[in-house]
Amino acid sequence: MDTLVAIMDRLRDPGGCPWDREQTYESLRRYLLEECYEVVEALDRGEPGHLEEELGDLLFQIVFLSRLAKEDGNFTLDDVVRGIAEKLIRRHPHVFGTAEVETAQEVERHWERIKREEKQTQSKTADTDSILAGIPGGLPAMLKAQRLGERAAAVGFDWTRTTDIFTQIEDELRELRAAVDQGDVPHAREELGDVLFTVVMLARRLQLDAEGALEQTNLKFRRRFRWIERELARRGTAVEDTDLELLEQLWARAKTAGE
Repeated sequence: MDTLVAIMDRLRDPGGCPWDREQTYESLRRYLLEECYEVVEALDRGEPGHLEEELGDLLFQIVFLSRLAKEDGNFTLDDVVRGIAEKLIRRHPHVFGTAEVETAQEVERHWERIKREEKQTQSKTADTDSILAGIPGGLPAMLKAQRLGERAAAVGFDWTRTTDIFTQIEDELRELRAAVDQGDVPHAREELGDVLFTVVMLARRLQLDAEGALEQTNLKFRRRFRWIERELARRGTAVEDTDLELLEQLWARAKTAGE
């Protein structure tokens, strides 16, 4: 870590790299997001070597942002590390203190309670005392929905049975269908959101990652569609020149082929 910080200092100091010296909080935002997604992609692929590399790239972004903060006199990388260490100890009183818990669900409830208390101490702005405070507004919508549901469920605001969620999904789908049949686009948009939100609640209830599940299906769709494209290319034609009936037949073959 000391070597990495020394490299960062050399890049930013006078006589360092012109590109690195020009970067700002705003310009680094894009690279931070890209590195986060590349880490997730490495996780999905199950490639340890790739994951190691991407974690290094993500760590560099943290070091870079901490260097900018140091230049502004706000905080240093040491402060960042010290802060997270203290937070982890504070939020695990059942490990580092005398609190007792028996299940992972109890741990989550304690975590959220401690987190709310911290937020209330740090700031008195609107919503800081809310169960839902602290969920980043910039999260992807599906991930944000899952976090909202987790927060609410942690204090008991949840369906009693999993089957009740299926019933709710069916109700939302009927309302969406009605809005579509009526040609009411704004209402259909609202109802579509309700359907998606409730499906995410089902994923949460089943302890599944909705974002990850959808990405898995994205990858599956890509594989099968590429199989179709390769098969058509072998026949000397292209997707856009193929009728739907043949495309559906090829899609079934792609599924049979294990794509």
